[in-house]
Amino acid sequence: MLRRSLVPLLVLSAVLIFQVPAAGAAETVFPPGLRIGMQPPGDFTVSKRLAGFEDTERNAIITVLDLPARAYEDLARSAYSNDQKGVADIKRESFPFESGIGVLITGTTNEGGGPIHKWFLLAQAVGGEVKDLTALVQVQVPDTALSVYSDAVVRKALASVTFRPTPVKEQLGLLPFQLTELAGFRVMQVLPAGGVILTDGPSDDITTQPYMIVAVGPGAPTEPSERGRFANDLLATAPLADIKVQLSEPQRINNGPGHETRAQATGPRGTPVSLVQWVRFGSNGFLRIIGVSSKDNWDAMFNRFRAVRDGVDPR
Repeated sequence: MLRRSLVPLLVLSAVLIFQVPAAGAAETVFPPGLRIGMQPPGDFTVSKRLAGFEDTERNAIITVLDLPARAYEDLARSAYSNDQKGVADIKRESFPFESGIGVLITGTTNEGGGPIHKWFLLAQAVGGEVKDLTALVQVQVPDTALSVYSDAVVRKALASVTFRPTPVKEQLGLLPFQLTELAGFRVMQVLPAGGVILTDGPSDDITTQPYMIVAVGPGAPTEPSERGRFANDLLATAPLADIKVQLSEPQRINNGPGHETRAQATGPRGTPVSLVQWVRFGSNGFLRIIGVSSKDNWDAMFNRFRAVRDGVDPR
C-alpha cells in the first residue's frame, strides 16, 4: 500500500536507478525504459543515477515514476489527503498536458539547506496506444534556483509531458543479462526488479499458454550442499498449487554451478502443468529461469525452454 504522504514518494523515485546518456532540452526526451517523457527545461539532462532528469549544478531534480494503472487510486488519495507532513502551502488543481489532463500538486518543504519548491503531476493514460499507465512526475527546485526554474518554467515543462508505448528493447537493455535466443517465445513484460516474462501464444494470459520467467536475485548459498534446498525453496514461491518435485539435482549451467528442478503442479485455472526451474549461482546472487507448460506438450516445450536458458548471458 502506498503511503499517504507524498514525501515518501520522493524516496521511492530516488531508488529507481538507470545508467543513461545525456539528453538535450529542445525536444521530448524519454528516460530509457520509461513510457513517460517531457521537454526538460533549462540545463536539465537525463540523470545517470535516477529515473528522470537533473541539473546537478543547481541541485534541481525531476523524477519520473512509470507505474501500473492500479496505482492511481492510492496516489490520488495521497494527493488529496490533508495529512501532508512537512509540505507547506499545498495547492491542487487540474492540469492539462500533452497526453491528457492530470492533477498538479504544488508545495514547499524545508530540507536542510533551505526551502525546496515542489511540483507533482499525477495522471493516467486514457485511451490511445498506451495502456495500464499511471504517471507521477515530480519536480524539485531549491529556493536558490527559483530564479532559473520559476513556477512558469516548470509548468511549461510539465505541460510537455507525454506518453509512448512500452519501449521493450530499451527495457531489455537495462536488464543485467541479455537474451541471445528466444526459441520462438516473445517478450510479454519486462519486470522492474530485473527480470522478463516470455510467452508462447497470441495473448498475454499466461494461465492459458506456455511461459518463462527469467530473473535475477540477490544472495545465494556459497556451499554446494545448501544449493538444492535453496532452489527448492525458490520453487515453492511459484504461483502454482500442489507442486510435486520429480527431479532435483545439481547441474552445470553455462559453465557455472547450478541446480535443475522439475515438477508437476496445478495451474491457476485448475489444469495440470509441468515446470522446470534452473538456478545459476554467482558470487553475489543468482539467475533463476522457470518454464511452465501443459503436460500434453511438455517434451517439445522443454527443449525450447532449454534453448532459452542456454542463451541467457550476463552483461
